[in-house]
Order: sequence, then structure tokens, then C-alpha cells
Amino acid sequence: MAREVPPALERTLRRVGQGCRFDFDPESAAFFGTYVEVKPYSRLAWTNEEGGEGGAVTMVTFEEKGGKTLVVLRESHPSKESLDAAGTGAADAMVETFDQLDELLVTLRESSGQ
Repeated sequence: MAREVPPALERTLRRVGQGCRFDFDPESAAFFGTYVEVKPYSRLAWTNEEGGEGGAVTMVTFEEKGGKTLVVLRESHPSKESLDAAGTGAADAMVETFDQLDELLVTLRESSGQ
């Protein structure tokens, strides 16, 4: 579904080539990279540069299906070595992240009266 981007959102949108940084906890490591694809309401992709060059590229897509949003996250590694170096910690953390997102969305829905 194509949507017009509201002017207020347009000012905060990420741009291809713009840096990104994700700090989930001040006590843990930060993740950073560069946006390589930005399509409002449908797709974001960024490099993962915290491990040096040759890191993964993360892509998140958003697709409306039956009145709900399907979120798909993919990581593409340039080599088996890069994938092996990432280990399983990121995959484990992603499960926790999506569980937290589910909880947040339930809370937001309940607070909006829907």
C-alpha cells in the first residue's frame, strides 16, 4: 500500500548514506553502520560496521497482510567466516527483541482502545 509521507515524518526519515547507531543499553556495545536502502513504510537496510569491514547487511521489510503488518528481518553475510564470527548471540538477542516488540505493540493497542 503506497502512502504519502507526512511532512513531519519526512524531516526525520533516514537517508541512504546516512550513518546509523543503535544503543540498546548504555552498558553494552553499540551497533553502527550506514543506511544502504530506505523505502518509507516498506524497507530499511543498513551495514553492520561494528566488527570492522566485511560485516553483515541487515534488511527489514514491512508488508501489510490482512490488516496486520508482517515484519521480516534478514541478515546477509559476505562470507561463511563473517557468519561464523557473528556466532549465535545475535540470533538469540533477536528473539528477545521481537518478544519485546510484541509486548510493546499489545500495550500500545490496549492504550489506544483498539
